[in-house]
Amino acid sequence: MGKFSDSILPPHSDFIDEQKMFFVGTAPLSADGHVNLSPKGLDSFRVLSPNRIAYMDIVGSGNETSAHVRENGRITFMFCAFEGAPNILRLYGDGYTVLPGDPEWESLSAHFELQLATRQIVVATIHKVQTSCGFGVPLYHYTGERDHAAKWAEKKGVAGLEAYKAEKNMISMDGLPTSLKKN
Repeated sequence: MGKFSDSILPPHSDFIDEQKMFFVGTAPLSADGHVNLSPKGLDSFRVLSPNRIAYMDIVGSGNETSAHVRENGRITFMFCAFEGAPNILRLYGDGYTVLPGDPEWESLSAHFELQLATRQIVVATIHKVQTSCGFGVPLYHYTGERDHAAKWAEKKGVAGLEAYKAEKNMISMDGLPTSLKKN
């Protein structure tokens, strides 16, 4: 049985800091909409306070997280121990996206090493934290980050990235608008 708390406690924050990847889960309100589950890495997650987190999100082939949190706010984060003692930690919250130029951008972006492909920062207020055993999570050895996103972004350039976002990141696969703004 999992253990619950109403905030991110110091041991939770320490565990999060040790992980090299996490997963983000969101879903639209529509019963026939698609649940989105995305793996994230690149040292992109920050605990800002016991009930507030942020992660730097880079350009991808879709923008489901932004569309879902824009529609209903619901967001879940999961961290798994792939090395060391078994553990799974989930953060349940209400999220929103912050874009370059938004009032919060400067203060939030200071927490990250921004990349050319940085698209937005996703922020969430956490209302429930759950830990569970993680006995079924296999052991993996971390060997490093992939450089594919950075090389792809460099090849596209600023104008190419903006065009790509306009083509691929404005509407979710279920037809929901994202938080990105048209130029």
